[in-house]
Amino acid sequence: MPERGEPAQPGMVPGVVRTAGTMFAALYGELVPHAWLGAEPVNDAYSLFHRRSQAMGWLDVLWGMNDAGWHHRLAGLDSGLVSWFQVEANAVAADRPLPVQPFLRCAVDATARAGTVNLSAVQVLLPVQGLDASSRPAYARVPSLATAQWFAERDAESAVPVQVSANSGQDPSVPAVAEHLMDLLGRQDVFVCESFGVAGEALAPPFDDGFWNGPPAHGVVLRGELAEWSCDAIGWLAEVVADSASQLGVRSPLLVTVTRARPMS
Repeated sequence: MPERGEPAQPGMVPGVVRTAGTMFAALYGELVPHAWLGAEPVNDAYSLFHRRSQAMGWLDVLWGMNDAGWHHRLAGLDSGLVSWFQVEANAVAADRPLPVQPFLRCAVDATARAGTVNLSAVQVLLPVQGLDASSRPAYARVPSLATAQWFAERDAESAVPVQVSANSGQDPSVPAVAEHLMDLLGRQDVFVCESFGVAGEALAPPFDDGFWNGPPAHGVVLRGELAEWSCDAIGWLAEVVADSASQLGVRSPLLVTVTRARPMS
């Protein structure tokens, strides 16, 4: 506390955790509930996600829990939404990415605890505005690139065709850096991009426009092959997109949607 008469100085309140911003995950597809599952609220989405992230040691370390559910009033009836999860991501170290991989791991595990899930798309809101590209050390401009080898040891037939949408809402920054984003993404082979185009968001997110910078109007759509259809690969790719966008000057929350595409006949 300052002495009486001494001007107050801005600073962090002791015990307050710095945050990067809100992360939101929406899982789409089909969910067949387990017959043995008990009634809510013991087995509601919030409780299952809370227990899973706590068991993994990530709760209050990587994020703080906000909300979750199986349904959302803002989701279309035919959207295919099966579950959604919202957390407040803690600020990340200079050489670490946003914790999208563990976030999606907990989201999928919590959903799978409730029933058999078949995912067709994963949508994540990323707080890119909470990343400080200037603080990244030279060896970790895009930290997740250092772990790409994990996905290299796999059956080549596990690769799946996907469509990846990255949207900056009302901020036109993503289309403006689309070609540079493609160049950065070309430095890895977990997602091999075959084509891209500038477009809006086809899959509307299950939250209000005021929640971020919506509605989704300015984006880029990438089409190609993902090493595997898993929350780990999707989370890894989202981390790379977030840091790459930050490196290119994007300062808006980013809505990333990865959709499993039908293979070309």
